[in-house]
Amino acid sequence: QVQLVESGGGLVQAGGSLRLSCAASGGSFSRYAMAWFRQAPEKEREFVSRIGWSGSNIYYSGSVKGRFTISRDNAKNTVYLQMNSLKPEDTAVYYCAGNSRGTYYTPNYAYWGKGTLVTVSS
Repeated sequence: QVQLVESGGGLVQAGGSLRLSCAASGGSFSRYAMAWFRQAPEKEREFVSRIGWSGSNIYYSGSVKGRFTISRDNAKNTVYLQMNSLKPEDTAVYYCAGNSRGTYYTPNYAYWGKGTLVTVSS
């Protein structure tokens, strides 16, 4: 059983940057593709980005492509999300997920963290 813990969220002004981290424990982190999802108030959870087990096969949603960068360090069992040029519409709880059970952009993953809140002020 893999446990995921997100960190790095906070309050930032529009145009600013944040780096989210997701630390994994209790399982074979390096075997799994990992993803970030987000959920804004009263909205459905949406796909943000995905990275394959080796650090390749990277995908982004259209709304964050060019602004966010996903990466991973298998030696540290950690996946990152560098978020630049943040916009108020990026405000959401960001979740780390691992071991997709279906299509990578659907929230059908075996493991989830509890999320970290990102608030972008205008």
